[in-house]
Amino acid sequence: MDQLDEALDALAAERIEGLFGPALLERLGPLLAMQNRLAAEVARTVRQCELAGAAEHDGKASMASWLRGHARLSAAAANQLVRNGRALDQLPAVAAAATRGEVTPEAVAAIAPVTAPEHLAAADAQGVDVAGVDAALAEVAAGRPHAELRQVVGHYLARLDPDGPEPDPTEQRSFTAARHSDGSLSGRFHLDAVGGEKLLTAVESILQASRPAGDTRTRAQQSADALVQLCDNQLAAGSLPILRTQKPHVVVRVDLDDLVDPATGPGTAQTGFSALISAARARWLACDGGVSRIVLGPDGQVLDYGRRQRVSPPQLRRAVDHRDRGCVFTGCDAPAHWCDVHHLVHWIDGGETTLENSALLCERHHSKVHHGFRVERRADGRWRTWRPDGSEILLLPRLPDETARARAG
Repeated sequence: MDQLDEALDALAAERIEGLFGPALLERLGPLLAMQNRLAAEVARTVRQCELAGAAEHDGKASMASWLRGHARLSAAAANQLVRNGRALDQLPAVAAAATRGEVTPEAVAAIAPVTAPEHLAAADAQGVDVAGVDAALAEVAAGRPHAELRQVVGHYLARLDPDGPEPDPTEQRSFTAARHSDGSLSGRFHLDAVGGEKLLTAVESILQASRPAGDTRTRAQQSADALVQLCDNQLAAGSLPILRTQKPHVVVRVDLDDLVDPATGPGTAQTGFSALISAARARWLACDGGVSRIVLGPDGQVLDYGRRQRVSPPQLRRAVDHRDRGCVFTGCDAPAHWCDVHHLVHWIDGGETTLENSALLCERHHSKVHHGFRVERRADGRWRTWRPDGSEILLLPRLPDETARARAG
């Protein structure tokens, strides 16, 4: 351990800033192999700790709990490390390849289900040569892409029970979500192969259909935006099941004073699922939504409630769709059915719900316009977009007069 510690200190002391790419890659290759070797040794030690009941020495019931508390690993990482240790203990060929640095810990995690008790029992009942499977998996893990390894493992596990009943896909699906203090939402889901394929196909279709030039979003951000757009499309279609006598729709409760006030007003509005959002975001949602008036007395009792009014009636929506054809924000090619009808002068500020005061904006750019950006329609029918600093967004190639105009603001 002392020698390893000294070697790591020596590596950390090396100056690598300014090295050329080939030299850096030559340094990186051995480091990755050593990382794999070290991960294998950690997993092997965790397994021996588990067999020896070492966690009890520190008052812990399991090595997973010890790793969470003493090594500060997440529950998922701790559990996976324990499973990797068990897998390497039962698959000597994979363990040897990992010790040589040829197999990553992610590959070991992909192989680990092979050593589950039920799968080993099925292999024994069918006379499967587990040692041969071990050798084959070690070869694939060391020489083939990770995705191919996962396919090989899945194929093997499926062949263990070729005549078994087809699992009910609904029993394999789960979706949980947690609301945070700022109103944001995070969660996790697990889908069967077919359900996952449907989700990926739907999200990918929206993602690939909207890839504007200069988009700096990460793949994860693009996928999240596509998922929200998928929900927008479905809610707008009006084909979802009726929810308590009403079609599903996003509900936001906000005081009239906050809705009219141009300030951002963080945490002043509340959604139907109890998330707190800013007044600015509430105004954005109200731009192309329905508005219901409810008058409350000093003790909170309802004194009066008005009829629901759609801010953008269907006939106006059709006219705006026909004129704009899609998002009018410069450089965006989102189609009309992904867009909201934005009031150029907000109806709260006296703007009329007319064709001249309307513009189609996709969700992303609708939010931008409510946070400092501005769109305007010229007399010739062309739309122009300005940044919060007053400079105009122009498409390439830029003509000299356009560049001068943008600099002048």
